[in-house]
Amino acid sequence: MDTFAYLAQSAFPMVWIVVPAVGAFLRARHATSSRERLEIWQRWWAIGAFGCGSLWMTVAFLAFPEVMATAIGFDRTPFMFEIAFANLALAVMGFRAASASARERVTIGIGGGMFLWGAAIGHVYQWFANGDHSPGNTGGVLVNDILIPAVMIILAVRSRRLATVPRPAAELVA
Repeated sequence: MDTFAYLAQSAFPMVWIVVPAVGAFLRARHATSSRERLEIWQRWWAIGAFGCGSLWMTVAFLAFPEVMATAIGFDRTPFMFEIAFANLALAVMGFRAASASARERVTIGIGGGMFLWGAAIGHVYQWFANGDHSPGNTGGVLVNDILIPAVMIILAVRSRRLATVPRPAAELVA
């Protein structure tokens, strides 16, 4: 694989972080309060990063198993079918998080983190123990596995903390 193709495949998963971050940033510029801004970020992250990113992985593992096997540096196995449906569960949780309470978003982030952080540990192990530098094992996918649930949890915890702060009178009127 040439360098450009490797970099493109390795970086592609970052679209599920960059697009929601840019979208949230642009939309949140018009927010009138920190609560509204935080809610915008949580929804963009839940739908874009968690929901759409996981749904993409579901489709990729089901529709293109040979491509995914090559991308992660393994032979095709029945385990890939299980990975597809684990990602489908994450997608459903991500879409649910868009309208969930802060407490539920924390739970969704932790639940997703258990799978994705375990996957990240597996990627790092394969990288160092077996020299697996396949684009689907290192790079963007590793960043996603770590950041997507972590950011979900951080945003939800901030939202819970902000909910305990009394609103200024100006916000109550609006």
